[in-house]
Amino acid sequence: MAIRVYKPVTNSRRNASVNLHVEVTKTKPEKSLLRALPKTGGRNSQGKLTLIQQGGGHKRRYRIIDWRRQKDDMPATVLGIEYDPNRSCHIALLKYEDGDVRYILAPKGLVVGTKVLSSSEHIDPDTGNCMPLKHIPTGLELNSVEMVPGCGAKLVRSAGMTARLTNKEGRFATLVMPSGEIRQVSMECRATIGSIGNADHALVKLGKAGRARWLGRRPRTRGMAMSHHQHPHGGGEGRSKGGQVPSNASNTPAKGGRTRTRGKASDERILRRRFSRRYGQLTL
Repeated sequence: MAIRVYKPVTNSRRNASVNLHVEVTKTKPEKSLLRALPKTGGRNSQGKLTLIQQGGGHKRRYRIIDWRRQKDDMPATVLGIEYDPNRSCHIALLKYEDGDVRYILAPKGLVVGTKVLSSSEHIDPDTGNCMPLKHIPTGLELNSVEMVPGCGAKLVRSAGMTARLTNKEGRFATLVMPSGEIRQVSMECRATIGSIGNADHALVKLGKAGRARWLGRRPRTRGMAMSHHQHPHGGGEGRSKGGQVPSNASNTPAKGGRTRTRGKASDERILRRRFSRRYGQLTL
């Protein structure tokens, strides 16, 4: 098991667990694929605080990921699996036959030395290979799915996530998303075979406030403890939300409410909405 639970020898270890990252084989990142990642502290370009409870954290450098996978018909070898501090899943370093190196999200089961390939035509549906949905057999698990052909992967990019290709009809392919949503995507959109690795990421318990601060998460303040102009639950003479529906500081419902903008062009391509624990299936 990739999660280690320590003995409660101290208060900070009592409820803590750590991910051993057993899939990681390469510890030093590729320098040519690193970029500076300045911190915002939850502030926009005007310096105004737009995201509360964010700030601090360990210094990071961004790893450039190849979201498009458009280096077609040229085999690439997996040089190593690396830890990425900017995302929940691991990343794989590929080296192509012409010497070019690129990062991709590491699917489950991808190991060092494996040959992967991307193409606009039909290729073997092996783990790590990338091709348009029209060439992928139905029933397979996918990750890093495009929403618009050629614009790069936008869907199914978190640790342990996978989408299942269930049907192909006309110009669209039907996918069952990790949330339970059933969505149609253009057949020309590309996807990578396999599910995202590092599924144990969701099982980690931080155990102490310090580990949250390392990740850039500041302490959370209850809405009712704030003033009325800081939070919808704030203000008043006593502890009362005043009949307000549970929400966050920007007044977005916190328990199964609508978060998707109305009237999007892609609404007609959503065959079944995601599932809400509080209200059941959403009907937007």
